[in-house]
Amino acid sequence: MDHLMPRAAVVDGLGSCLPDRPVTNADLESFLPTSDQWIRQRTGIASRYWVAPGTGTGDLAVAAGRAALESSGQLGADLVILATTTPDHPCPATSPDVASRLGLGNIPAFDLSAVCSGFVYGLSMARAAIRSGQHSRVLLIAADTYSTIINKGDRATAVIFGDGAGAVTVRSGDPGEPGELLDAHLGSEGEHAGLIGITAGGSRMPDPVNAVDPGDRYFRMQGSQVYRHAVQRMTESSRTVMRRMRWSPGDIRAFIAHQANQRILDAVGDRLGIPPGRRLGNIHKVGNTAAASIPLAFAAAASENIVPAGSMTLFTAFGGGLTWGTVALTWPQIAQAKTLHLAETGALPAPTAK
Repeated sequence: MDHLMPRAAVVDGLGSCLPDRPVTNADLESFLPTSDQWIRQRTGIASRYWVAPGTGTGDLAVAAGRAALESSGQLGADLVILATTTPDHPCPATSPDVASRLGLGNIPAFDLSAVCSGFVYGLSMARAAIRSGQHSRVLLIAADTYSTIINKGDRATAVIFGDGAGAVTVRSGDPGEPGELLDAHLGSEGEHAGLIGITAGGSRMPDPVNAVDPGDRYFRMQGSQVYRHAVQRMTESSRTVMRRMRWSPGDIRAFIAHQANQRILDAVGDRLGIPPGRRLGNIHKVGNTAAASIPLAFAAAASENIVPAGSMTLFTAFGGGLTWGTVALTWPQIAQAKTLHLAETGALPAPTAK
């Protein structure tokens, strides 16, 4: 009768990668009308990392993906999902190149675009792929290089965003194993799409160079409205999953929200009633890394061995679109989970197409 038992999707590998170039608040002071105190008070961020010219999202994704595969002890996968808003090219997708550079063969690979909600969307997709029986091992990577799409002269975005990548492997396993993905809730609200995004560069305005407003070429967001929607949606989504799981705030040992802004993180945690000591994050060190923010914080916490395997865990995120989502899981049994810098991986940028 074992073949009738439902498959469980289990996280068994974790890795991440940051660029080599740290950018401190003091560095920003040299070309922006800002200060370390102003940035810390409003965002909670002390530093972030930006890629060097010529380095793409795919380079970080390959390094993080390899680290996750090595962490799991299995170097293969039968599906790659890459959550990103900053692909190497508008076309083709970046994920097939990442899969090829990882030596994974002719497996399916696709990019997932849900902005900062990309990792939780990806976990939901990986869980469905495993539970359906169509796939037995998924490599999910979340990678973004927002330094390539922000206007570095715009204080509203330049102080917030950093670059990075995080990845997990998800395999078919048994219900009850540490790392099991238990539930997921996703949502979107397209009528507020204009609050976050880049106006030019798509099919509606394909030539960003000739945009009427030069700012249309860059990522922009309406901060105060985004704050309100982010707090509301992450709180509601988390409560939905907690209700379905019959978890109380005291049951949750590890809570990781999208590392958008420390004030948002505090507001969501307070509304959910989760004690500050169980809210895990690293926004002060890496900034807002978009889709990569949750796996980067996940890897940092796992490397410190501060959460016992099997502990009730909640991830929640909010991003442009608008999109949001929450995933319930148990903390995985991870042998190693390092956050590498790109130079440490020995990775080379992908060759430029000719």
